[in-house]
Amino acid sequence: MTIQNNELRLLPWSGPDGQPCYLSTENSGSYLSRLADNTEALQLEVAAELWEHALEVLSDWQNWPNELRLLMTDMAKALRDVRRVAISRGHRLPPTDPPADEAADEGPQLPAAAFG
Repeated sequence: MTIQNNELRLLPWSGPDGQPCYLSTENSGSYLSRLADNTEALQLEVAAELWEHALEVLSDWQNWPNELRLLMTDMAKALRDVRRVAISRGHRLPPTDPPADEAADEGPQLPAAAFG
């Protein structure tokens, strides 16, 4: 079995001990792959909703103490999930080579006189 980029897919949930879960499959349409895709989409949607809610809470400073505590707890969980989605998707990107004209470019070149 060949896995794209020789990587396992980081799943959008943790195991019982909080350890990461991985999936090894060539079939992106498998049940677990589709479940992971749907879970990632839901996690990203929840994060977007929390972001909107955060803007509302921050505009109403009179309710800050209790509301902020709950919001920050929920946002920390959403950030954890979004980070896991980003890592998983980043690992599944195909490797890319820089364009040939940029491969030899090592950044801006300064004349030796610039260094005294």
